[in-house]
Amino acid sequence: MIQTIYIIILVYFVLGGIGFYLINRKKDPAVARESYTKFIAYFFIINILFFSIVLNPVVFRYLALVIGLVGVVELFRLFNRRNLENKVFFGFSLLLYFVLTIGFFLFSGLSKELILFSFLVLSIFDAFSQISGQLFGKTRILPEISPNKTLGGVVGGALFAVASAFVLKRLYDGSWLESVLLAAGIVVFAFLGDIAASYYKRKYQVKDYSKLIPGHGGFLDRFDSLIAGGAWVAFCVYVLNF
Repeated sequence: MIQTIYIIILVYFVLGGIGFYLINRKKDPAVARESYTKFIAYFFIINILFFSIVLNPVVFRYLALVIGLVGVVELFRLFNRRNLENKVFFGFSLLLYFVLTIGFFLFSGLSKELILFSFLVLSIFDAFSQISGQLFGKTRILPEISPNKTLGGVVGGALFAVASAFVLKRLYDGSWLESVLLAAGIVVFAFLGDIAASYYKRKYQVKDYSKLIPGHGGFLDRFDSLIAGGAWVAFCVYVLNF
């Protein structure tokens, strides 16, 4: 099953690579180069997380802890760069982040199969929302907060992600309805987590949280949706008894 899933991931990356080629072939070389850098970095990130889950989930738990801690540093860094402006907003943002991060850390301790199911659904949503957004996205959703988010991108990514939940059903012991609800919730929380992270950046007037990840920015630029989506899964397991 794991081998089959990895083959599916590679197929998705091939499709994504074709999509990026079609998108970038007429763009300025510098813009296209940045897009390819982002795609290659994303490939390595997905593989690191995937194999940490599959080979030794304890490693993934340590990675979850590192992601959470670096995220705190990035939040403080932007707050400090703006001379400690908007203290109330920062305090609320930090509280929300701590709640989501606790949920994300609890998520990292769940069964390997459920973590993998959730991670793959979220990754598919993230990747295909970008591709479908660039191919078909015309209507911007929240241009002042996240200019690149389009209705076509979100809908396209969501459809691919929820449909993939049926393919990945063997990883999850719940009913078909529960797997669809779980996947849909992951998509919603991933989207809201991304919007919240973008809003925080706009509040402090920066493009990226840091430059730690080539083509992506900081850890919160890359892992905001993973943190929020993981927190949703933890809520489903510990509170809703999925």
